[in-house]
Amino acid sequence: MTSRPLLRSRDLSLFIVVASVLALGACSDGKPAAPPAMGPLPVTVLEVQPQKIPTSIEVMAQTEGARETEVRARVGGILVKRLYQEGETVKAGQALFQIDHSSYEIALSEARAKAEQASRETKRLKGLIESKAISQKEYDDASSNNAIAQAALRQAELNLAWTTVTAPVAGTTGRAAKSEGNLVTVGGDSLLTSIYQLNPMWVRFSLGESDLAKFPNGRVSAKDVSGVKLVQANGAIYGKPGKLNFLASNIDTTLGTQALRAEFANPDSQLLPGQFVRIRLLTGERDGVFLVPQSAVVQTEQGAMVMLADADNKVAPRPVQAGEWLGRDWVILGGLKAGDKVIVDNLMKLRPGAPVAPHPPGAPVAPPPAPAPAPAKQG
Repeated sequence: MTSRPLLRSRDLSLFIVVASVLALGACSDGKPAAPPAMGPLPVTVLEVQPQKIPTSIEVMAQTEGARETEVRARVGGILVKRLYQEGETVKAGQALFQIDHSSYEIALSEARAKAEQASRETKRLKGLIESKAISQKEYDDASSNNAIAQAALRQAELNLAWTTVTAPVAGTTGRAAKSEGNLVTVGGDSLLTSIYQLNPMWVRFSLGESDLAKFPNGRVSAKDVSGVKLVQANGAIYGKPGKLNFLASNIDTTLGTQALRAEFANPDSQLLPGQFVRIRLLTGERDGVFLVPQSAVVQTEQGAMVMLADADNKVAPRPVQAGEWLGRDWVILGGLKAGDKVIVDNLMKLRPGAPVAPHPPGAPVAPPPAPAPAPAKQG
């Protein structure tokens, strides 16, 4: 008695669902709704022209002071005081360390007394030798003893002076190798600090076999390099040009490299010893090449490629021959011609043959046209 109304309710619900589906199918004429049409993708294009650029070789390098001088103790003793601030610029002759000098003062007093005694004895015997009262040997021995005593006095004066360790050259000081209270000995343990001359700054680097092959006879000479530039760690070009001041006359047989060194003016101490930088050697000029932003060059398994906007404003892939970097650009040696419009943005959204709306760099971008609304259909 209670099951029949439930069956009728279920049949009614099924009828409503089937009727709704049939009504929707009738309204769409049996065809799925098409997605809204999209307009051309706005892209920035660069119209390239052939250029003349300097040819260069860029390699890793490291800076070093033009003069790196070790400051060493010349006498031993207890280090009682450091007289400079680590890292400051000092002048030649400026006092840097003080070694305990009490024992050297005593030694100087003793040497002075002996020297005075030997000098008096020589003067006394000089009068006697003139009167033939003593032998020539006695006078010669006294003169020799006097010379030895005077030399010992001079050495004692130097030892006392050397207890004050001074800067041998002007420059920027390094970290102190010993602290107050340490025992300083003469020899391998005598290093106290180092002084670096920062102006000019030297930069050491080497050229490998692949770079050397670009030069006549497989090695660099001064006439092959027209200029030297320094590229800092942030990619900026150092403001002052450099020059080569050393070229090795041989090739390292172990590494197959030729060692070179460049010199840069550094009046403001912008460069510091030990920095890793890049050296760019200008080796000539190359004509008829194109510069394309690095972001516009796509690396594929077949090689480098750029995307062009063709005459119909459609995407046209173009294989190119890429050379070296020049600043933020790729040097393109082949594959482009004057007037080609290289697409430089939205590369991930591009598809060959897709329509685009190109505009030059910096131009305002017009919004893409809104898709036309689908016409309503009567059910």
